[in-house]
Amino acid sequence: MKIPHSRIKSFLFIFVLLINSVSLCFANDFNTKTDSLKAKIISFKIKLKSDNKVTIKPASLKFNKHFAYSFTLDDGYRSAYLTAFPLLNGGKISNPDKNEWKIDQGGDGTTSKGLFYSDGLGNKIPFKLALAVNGGAIRDLPANRGHLSWPEIKEMYNAGWDILNHGFHHATKHGTNYLTEVTENTTSIKQNLDFTMSHFVVPGGEGDEKYYLEYEKEALNNGHFSVASYYGVGPVFNVDSKVNLDKMITARTFVQSSKDTIGFKTMDRYLKTLDSIVKEPNKIWFNEFTHGTGNTNLWNLSMRFPDFKYYMTALANKYGVKGNDSIWMASWQEVYEYIWLRDRIKVDYKQNNKEIDVKIELPEIPENFRYQDISLAIDTSSKFEIESNKDLKIKDDGKTTHKQILIQLR
Repeated sequence: MKIPHSRIKSFLFIFVLLINSVSLCFANDFNTKTDSLKAKIISFKIKLKSDNKVTIKPASLKFNKHFAYSFTLDDGYRSAYLTAFPLLNGGKISNPDKNEWKIDQGGDGTTSKGLFYSDGLGNKIPFKLALAVNGGAIRDLPANRGHLSWPEIKEMYNAGWDILNHGFHHATKHGTNYLTEVTENTTSIKQNLDFTMSHFVVPGGEGDEKYYLEYEKEALNNGHFSVASYYGVGPVFNVDSKVNLDKMITARTFVQSSKDTIGFKTMDRYLKTLDSIVKEPNKIWFNEFTHGTGNTNLWNLSMRFPDFKYYMTALANKYGVKGNDSIWMASWQEVYEYIWLRDRIKVDYKQNNKEIDVKIELPEIPENFRYQDISLAIDTSSKFEIESNKDLKIKDDGKTTHKQILIQLR
């Protein structure tokens, strides 16, 4: 079962209503441990070349981008490693490769140079996705297995992909122990990969009526910050204002190949919808999903590799470094954690001619946050330099476009 992608079109007509639905309450409570980065103040100086008046505020999105696009591959199929990962990160894409189910999870055998956006600071960053995995399906053998292995997941995680909880067995039928599905998968990933997942994707399938509500409850009550489910807010979010992330439940929409063609007309329709959303003046965060990315349309719920390659390459050519470089292609977890921190910092600055003293009050940050970055948007016509203590990891574009400062707390 899935949420049809066609639902997205309706968001274009009720966009104002959608914005109101996500810009609500901002004092979110998290019943989770926090790390050693307790509430504290960080400070630095900005040295301007001229004394023009400057304004500074947290950027709506990391790297001061216009829109964030998050894409998740459900179920942990091996095609993610054989095709999607090398296409986006750069590397050898698998030749056609039939798995234990006699389904081709391979690709076209070419070598990809990777698909990139930039951080605006002179660095190219490869597109990154997330994997929603079931620990009970992860194994190293047979060689033609349908699911990922632990080393493959670890490699993608180390390259910046995120891993989301999808239940230990992908169980949905009557009699499922939803609590065990959630917690056993958390334990499995922690034991094998040494990190704790913090976001949950409800498995799709046959089950009791509204079984997804049980998954939502157990996930949110057991350490997960948000859940992607059948119904909820999104998948398009206005992020110009504060976003209510507290116990967030989002609606999933899927990008998938059509059943009767391997042409690109279906992909062009998805791209047209995305383009319509991106043209909105607001800064936007958009979430989408699929399953497999091999040559076969797995379970008719996936993207054939030619479609996946066409779709992602089109995004990179239009919105990445080869285009207008307006995209932040990052996982749901990374964008969520950026917005959470962005909405809780307090930025104070005082300008005295060509010198600006900046102070940022930080909140207590949950210990299982993987990302702790702050982007500041600067409005100035002057070039500038940053003066800070050696312990503060800070980058800027003060000598070029003088529009942003990036602070990395971890």
